[in-house]
Amino acid sequence: MKTLLPLILIFLVCIACSKTPDTLVSKFDEKQMDAAIAKAKSSVQDFIDELQAKNADSYSVKAPITDKHGTEHFWVTDVTYKDGAFSGLIGNDPGIVKNVKFGQPWTIKKEDISDWMYIKNEMIHGGFTIEPLLGTFPKEEAEAIRSKLVR
Repeated sequence: MKTLLPLILIFLVCIACSKTPDTLVSKFDEKQMDAAIAKAKSSVQDFIDELQAKNADSYSVKAPITDKHGTEHFWVTDVTYKDGAFSGLIGNDPGIVKNVKFGQPWTIKKEDISDWMYIKNEMIHGGFTIEPLLGTFPKEEAEAIRSKLVR
């Protein structure tokens, strides 16, 4: 976990370093992102099974959150699952929407997620929407993250 945590933190806050929230990544392949979201939704039961088995180090789902200002996708961390919904904490600072804040409790229905991810033995399982975003990262950083993705 020592080597993975810095990579994940870099991924989650990289864009925030430029004063742009990490939920506002642009210039990615939209078709690739749509396919990644579809893959996450179609395999969410695999994530639920792993979450219930508690065999990984951490678990997160990605939630699209909309208000009158637009839509952003936030990682919801420390998730639990019950009665068809995930609950956890907002893991990103907002850039567009004003109805959430970092660390706020959030619940999302299973069918509404846009991604899921768990970390086990320093490897990222799921996290399908990460791949389309890697093109926005410096090459070495993207390769370091890509090497941790289990596909």
